[in-house]
Amino acid sequence: MQFLRTAFWVVIAVALAFFCMANYVPVTVRLWGDMVMETKLPVLLIGAFLLGAMPFWIMARATRWRMKRRLESTERALVAATASAAPATPVAAATVTTPILPDATPSPLTPTGQA
Repeated sequence: MQFLRTAFWVVIAVALAFFCMANYVPVTVRLWGDMVMETKLPVLLIGAFLLGAMPFWIMARATRWRMKRRLESTERALVAATASAAPATPVAAATVTTPILPDATPSPLTPTGQA
C-alpha cells in the first residue's frame, strides 16, 4: 500500500513539474483598487490551490484532535471502571468435566476436566 501511495505522489509531482515548465509565463493579477501583482502562472495556481485547501486541512486536523481526545477519555474511563470493579466481584473458576468411556481414548481437543 505504501508503494501505491508513493507512486501516486510521484505521478502527481511529475505532472505538476511538466505543467510548470510548459506554463512558466508572467501574469498580471489585479488585486483590489489599483494594486497589481505580477507573478508566474504556476506560482499563482499552486498558491490558490493551497489557500483553498487550508480550511479543509485545518478542519480535518481539528476533527482528528477531538476524536483522539474522546478516545483517550473513553480509554481512561474504561481502565478506571475495570480497576474499581475487579476486586469487588471475584469470579470463581468453573470446572468442566466430561465422562470418559472406558474403551475411548480422549482426543487432545476435548476437555478432560483436569487443569
